[in-house]
Amino acid sequence: MAEQAETVENMEEEKSVTMLDVLQEENQLEEDANAVLGASDDKNCTYSEGYIRQALYACNTCCPGGKEPAGVCLACSFHCHEGHELIELYTKRHFRCDCGNSKFNEKKCSLDPAKASVNNENQYNQNFTGVYCTCSRPYPDPEDTSNDEMLQCVICEDWYHSKHLNCKDEIPEGNSYEEIVCSGCMEKHHYLWGYALQYSVNKSFKKEVEDEVEETVDITGQSSECKLPESGGQKPEGSCFWAEGWRAALCTCNSCKKMYEEGGVSFLIDPSDSVQAYEEAGKLVRSESAYERGMKALASLDHVQQVNAIEEYNNMKDHLKQYLKKFVENKKVVREEDIKEFFSEMSSNKRPKVTVPTFCR
Repeated sequence: MAEQAETVENMEEEKSVTMLDVLQEENQLEEDANAVLGASDDKNCTYSEGYIRQALYACNTCCPGGKEPAGVCLACSFHCHEGHELIELYTKRHFRCDCGNSKFNEKKCSLDPAKASVNNENQYNQNFTGVYCTCSRPYPDPEDTSNDEMLQCVICEDWYHSKHLNCKDEIPEGNSYEEIVCSGCMEKHHYLWGYALQYSVNKSFKKEVEDEVEETVDITGQSSECKLPESGGQKPEGSCFWAEGWRAALCTCNSCKKMYEEGGVSFLIDPSDSVQAYEEAGKLVRSESAYERGMKALASLDHVQQVNAIEEYNNMKDHLKQYLKKFVENKKVVREEDIKEFFSEMSSNKRPKVTVPTFCR
């Protein structure tokens, strides 16, 4: 009897740890959502905010084949394009919601119908047709089962498979670098190689730049007013992984500012443009995270209640996966109403609680 009681206690303890793991997993999912959505509003169109950095979607139903590339905000994806085939674009900077403009023919935006016919400052890339990387493949790719990690270039904002980043070194661990610049953008903005000597985490790149510095680079700067390292000759190739704070080292003299402006990268010297600032904006609109609420609730439960809770959670998760599968298959956006419907059905079909017996020695 004592052994049986000890077994139950151990099971309960394991369930408690599992519940904590669940909360930590949910916290990671919430952080991932903040990274993509930032302070995005799911009820109001962002058009009135002008050109901002935001999470976007392309509607392949309204604009098939990307012939007229267009991007819609999070709220419009829910309220104006429910049931449509949407392509998730993640974040794009300096973009104004296109929903309801001339690219959508006679279809008006239900949230903000009074919009200009075109947003002249919007820029579109291959992502709006549903493909990414130098390989121009969709994500996830039905023909590629390797599950390769994809990383976003901080300049062009396209996403790249790690195997297509043209890196001589192994990809650095995620917590060892802050941002990446793809090989195409490094070639286009070649002056960044001068900064790579001090702020790149790529070992082979540093060695190449060091070798080049001995022959062709003046790292003391062009003048007492400009901190831009001069470089010449053949530049290294490939994508560059940057250490935290690298943007703060970029020269901000008038000459360099003009160069950034002409190259369309003035955002590099804007502190509010960083990924960290974007994510923090998302956290500000959420006063308390699901993880914090979950930890408070967990602390109020005894072992038996925690066992019941984790069993109910696992049951809900299995059913939710099956419920969401049809949305994936039909390429439909999951609305708030759909989630409410799911939990309403779960509530009506709720299983009776499992009573876990306790024993005395």
